[in-house]
Amino acid sequence: MRKMSNRFIAIHLRFEPDMLAFSGCYYGGGDKERNQLAEIRKRWETLPDMSPEGERRRGKCPLTPEEVGLMLRALGFKNDTYLYVASGEIYGGEQTLQPLRDLFPNFYTKEMLANEELQPFLPFSSRLAALDYIVCDESDVFVTNNNGNMAKILAGRRRYMGHKRTIRPNAKKLSSLFMARKDMDWDTFSRKVRSCQRGFMGEPEEMRPGRGEFHEFPSSCICKRNYYNDYSDMGPPRRQNSLNSVVVQSVNNTEWMEADTGCKD
Repeated sequence: MRKMSNRFIAIHLRFEPDMLAFSGCYYGGGDKERNQLAEIRKRWETLPDMSPEGERRRGKCPLTPEEVGLMLRALGFKNDTYLYVASGEIYGGEQTLQPLRDLFPNFYTKEMLANEELQPFLPFSSRLAALDYIVCDESDVFVTNNNGNMAKILAGRRRYMGHKRTIRPNAKKLSSLFMARKDMDWDTFSRKVRSCQRGFMGEPEEMRPGRGEFHEFPSSCICKRNYYNDYSDMGPPRRQNSLNSVVVQSVNNTEWMEADTGCKD
């Protein structure tokens, strides 16, 4: 990825059949989708009956690949941005992925980047996941469409190791926007997406003592807010008005910036 571009986004795209079945969500695939996901749900005997519409309103449904792409474009990332997509088997296959590819043609997975080198890892799902973890951790921007363990641990590590940006979709607010997208022009949609995403862009003040899981929020520091007006620069969030100040090397190892730890000794 670094050989192709100085900066890239990594997306943890949890859109596998078992993920969708467990969530109880519905994505418009008709009776075929309902029957397929219902059959998979039988693996978990204790799962309650869920309302797909209710789960979406609560923000519990993973974003589709297309919705992830629309969110990123609305936030200012251009179509020449390089994407690394970490995922297992995508429900719907290439047909489901195509809208994301159309929005970001520079689209890559581990299978596309490593052919023969990947062969020894193929029998081991955990090792394949570890490869995705490493690339996601090294990315300039990490995006997740779910709140699973891997996403939480990556978000926490990136906060702890210099506050590299992690974007978490505010699915509860974005769901209504995506449903009404055809009723508004692009500028209106983009403005509303940016508004919905405040507080979900990996800014320092998202870290609040006593809130969230330790793995996702490893520090108890509270830092000053300094939102970017445009997120397309793909840089790490900057922190000002420091109590203590440290010099943090940016993720591309060429820029240096002063960042606030927000913590006392």
